Amino acid sequence: MDAGYILPGILILAVAFVVYTYNRLVSLRNMADTAYANIDTLLQKRFDLVPNLVSTVKGYMRHERELLETITRARTEWLKASTIRENAGADDTAARALKTLFAVSEKYPELKANENFMMLQEELAGIENKIAYARQRYNRTIMVLNTVIQRFPTNLLARLFKFETREFFAVESEKVRAVPNVQMQEGDQK
Repeated sequence: MDAGYILPGILILAVAFVVYTYNRLVSLRNMADTAYANIDTLLQKRFDLVPNLVSTVKGYMRHERELLETITRARTEWLKASTIRENAGADDTAARALKTLFAVSEKYPELKANENFMMLQEELAGIENKIAYARQRYNRTIMVLNTVIQRFPTNLLARLFKFETREFFAVESEKVRAVPNVQMQEGDQK
């Protein structure tokens, strides 16, 4: 074998590796950005419903003013969020407040019968499911991106091209992490 082909062959393989690795990192970064944008879009939908929800329940829940203020404050926090951690914190606050709101609404039969409230509740439940799925997808994407960035020899190129690991979209509240305790009342059927 001619020694004149070895050096160009190694050079071609090195360039091919760099191009492949760089393109893979760019693809993963774009997938992560898209997954985060999907979460943000769903949170926007959820928070767009908040003013309607608050105005619907306000007349029924005069004594629950603090809860309604918490929901509104969570929306404001989300609008001001500039990092994933802040966004997740506002999402966590809103999720807890909305769960509490729907639990408290059980005390108000007229509210439960309100068609607008029922539609908002159903729409929010659908959005919550989509948010949960979008968070899972984002975190899976971040896991792959972070793994690729941290593995050798890709980590050398990632550092060279300034690719950095990202934070997961994590739930901060222990109350949200806790498994709900469901107790059956006397007379409930199994």
